[in-house]
Amino acid sequence: MSIGLLGKKVGMTQLFDESGVAVSVTIIEVGPCPVVQRRTISTNGYEAVQIGYQAERKAQNVTKPLKGYFDKAKVAPQKYLREFRLEPTEDSNYSIGQILTVGLFEQGEKVRVTGITKGKGFQGGVKRWGYRGGPATHGSMFHRAPGSIGASSFPSRVFRGHHMPGRMGTDTMTVKGLKVVKVIPEQNLLLVRGAVPGPAGGLVTISKRG
Repeated sequence: MSIGLLGKKVGMTQLFDESGVAVSVTIIEVGPCPVVQRRTISTNGYEAVQIGYQAERKAQNVTKPLKGYFDKAKVAPQKYLREFRLEPTEDSNYSIGQILTVGLFEQGEKVRVTGITKGKGFQGGVKRWGYRGGPATHGSMFHRAPGSIGASSFPSRVFRGHHMPGRMGTDTMTVKGLKVVKVIPEQNLLLVRGAVPGPAGGLVTISKRG
């Protein structure tokens, strides 16, 4: 893995590139993210950085062990914590209490974004799995029902993993190879080409490893 930051998906818009072509971009409000903990090979057996995001938690709403954890790092209580493993060859000059900003990214580089997809509730097989469905004419009695789900006498059970109606969405999804179109450090904004998972306001993780 590689170093990354946490952010909030703001929404989508479009920009015009050098050729005058409209490009769809997603606006992400990134950081600032303080370094809360450092994992090292000598102490933990691997290199990693733990960062926080959104210092909106009140001290009285944090448990005493967690408050002591943040006090030791001299960082305000953070709402989210994520750990990023570092490659052995990667620059690991990150110190506890250091603030990482959107300036970590550069225009033109590739990043990967992880988020939680929009929840769609309980859905049938047609919407969830793309079932074709039955005839739409009157009298067919079979329009969007699942239909047969397995054999009868043998093996007398439904195979594991069979596509069925159920909860749809709220899955962790990663999109790789998104190009950074623009970085606005003054507003902590990162504009990437294409769409990222999740609704507006959803938490996303942006990693430098495209």
